Amino acid sequence: MLEETLKTMGFELPEPAKPSFQYVPVTVHNGVAYVSGQMPKVDGEVRVFGKVGAEVSLEEAQDAARVCILQGLACLVDAIGGSDRIEKILKVNGYVASAPGFNQQPKVLDAASYLLVEALGDAGRHARAAVGVAELPRNAPVEIEMTVAVRA
Repeated sequence: MLEETLKTMGFELPEPAKPSFQYVPVTVHNGVAYVSGQMPKVDGEVRVFGKVGAEVSLEEAQDAARVCILQGLACLVDAIGGSDRIEKILKVNGYVASAPGFNQQPKVLDAASYLLVEALGDAGRHARAAVGVAELPRNAPVEIEMTVAVRA
């Protein structure tokens, strides 16, 4: 089970994030779950701020990416009624608030990708986009969304 594997890795699923605006954390349609962009929130608050390559180091951004993916998994598990219904992570889209000249967005997202593969095995392998952006909500350094195949 996902939660037990995460525990052996030193992680746990947080409480699922509650939206601050007009959207839902997860929409499921025809066996596919679309997980809204997740911020690196701990106890409901973003704790790391700024642009990667300036105020935020690569390592801090990687930690933030892990928090985002754990938050996304928590929302997903809550929405689909259990981690046993996760069939396959199809795609991960990651957005990195990047300082001028910072071009290591894939290294930031690798932290989330490795966590998914380690926690879910082959079901965690996914397609991905790692995009540098000028700004993210709440001055967060990273935001991640997922598309997931769900068992009936």
